[in-house]
Amino acid sequence: MFSDRMVRGLLNKLVTRSLSVAGQWQQQQLRRLNIHEYQGAELMGKYGVNVPRGVAVSSVDEIRKAIQDVFPNESELVVKSQILAGGRGLGTFKSGLKGGVHIVKADQVEDLAGKMLGQILVTKQTGPLGKVVSKVYLCEKLSLVNEMYFAITLDRNTAGPLIIGCSKGGTSIEDLAEKYPDMIVKAPIDVFKGITDEDAAKVVDGLAPKVADRNDAIEQVKKLYELFCKTDCTLLEINPLAETSDKQLVAADAKLNFDDNAAFRQKKIFALRDPSQEDPREVAAAKADLNYIGLDGEIGCMVNGAGLAMATMDIIKLHGGTPANFLDVGGNASENQVVEAFKILTSDDKVKAILVNIFGGIMKCDVIASGIVNAAKQVALKVPVVVRLEGTNVDQGKRILKESGMALITAEDLDDAAEKAVKALAS
Repeated sequence: MFSDRMVRGLLNKLVTRSLSVAGQWQQQQLRRLNIHEYQGAELMGKYGVNVPRGVAVSSVDEIRKAIQDVFPNESELVVKSQILAGGRGLGTFKSGLKGGVHIVKADQVEDLAGKMLGQILVTKQTGPLGKVVSKVYLCEKLSLVNEMYFAITLDRNTAGPLIIGCSKGGTSIEDLAEKYPDMIVKAPIDVFKGITDEDAAKVVDGLAPKVADRNDAIEQVKKLYELFCKTDCTLLEINPLAETSDKQLVAADAKLNFDDNAAFRQKKIFALRDPSQEDPREVAAAKADLNYIGLDGEIGCMVNGAGLAMATMDIIKLHGGTPANFLDVGGNASENQVVEAFKILTSDDKVKAILVNIFGGIMKCDVIASGIVNAAKQVALKVPVVVRLEGTNVDQGKRILKESGMALITAEDLDDAAEKAVKALAS
């Protein structure tokens, strides 16, 4: 027989272990907000991280004012186009201008920045459509003597933050990591204990700064970790983390992502979101509280349940088609949300057919059917629609669709639906 004390002891151990595991699991954040370089620099500065002096401008008048007020004695400045994508330096504007980052004489800044503003910059990460440059970041030109790589991300293996460093920074860090893995230092941090001096020292020694003071560098690493945790970052990447000729360690360029689940407590940071840099379909879906990810295929998908949505996309590919999106309407979507989902699908010019795949459990088939019919009244349907309904209220749903008089293609199961959707592309 177990005594009451033994039972309580076992329960306490189980509860403590469960809370520990739950706390660690919560650090595995998946969704993220991306902010511009100038916004990240301002945020890092608030946490005591060394950053270049700079100002973001969005008009020619602001450019002139910035040069006069912020950089009156600078002979050269760095002009950086601001888009939420990497590869800017090697990018090309659709206007023909080469490069989204330039170092120029102060009297040339106005002309160059003016040519960037309002233009579309195409990089290896934007895709052929590119992204519009609404702001340009003007920075002081630093005299750099060494460039390193620094990042903090979330690691599934240790269920906590992982600091990554490399003594060589700049472009092509991925190639460097592949060719010379021994140059990469990794320091997993216990999220419950926080970063220690030993952790920070291990990172600094791996970075091997040439002129910066070691103790100052350790403090900079600790401040970056503080920023990462207190702002709910999912990624903090600095490339390069540079040393200047006056022996300072400076975050010369940085990328910061934040966990969308923390929006309720990071209101100031999430107010920095720039919808103009995001897929307009995803912006519309977020407003309707729909789980949507845009792709480049031709078959629009509306499904309930993430697993079924993934399976639907796979089977479309299996039959030779390409999905245009991932869209999970969830288990408790309203009729209005279904209407909004349909509007998003039909607004995509690449979509040549739509596949609705509903297996009603919590989600009711009649709600989906009513949403489809109401959406069709508001949007001119120009593409074939394949519908597969099964589950809760399926008979009511099928009756609503039949009585609507819509020219729908019905399917008996998922395989049949995917096959018909692919065939409909050719019609």
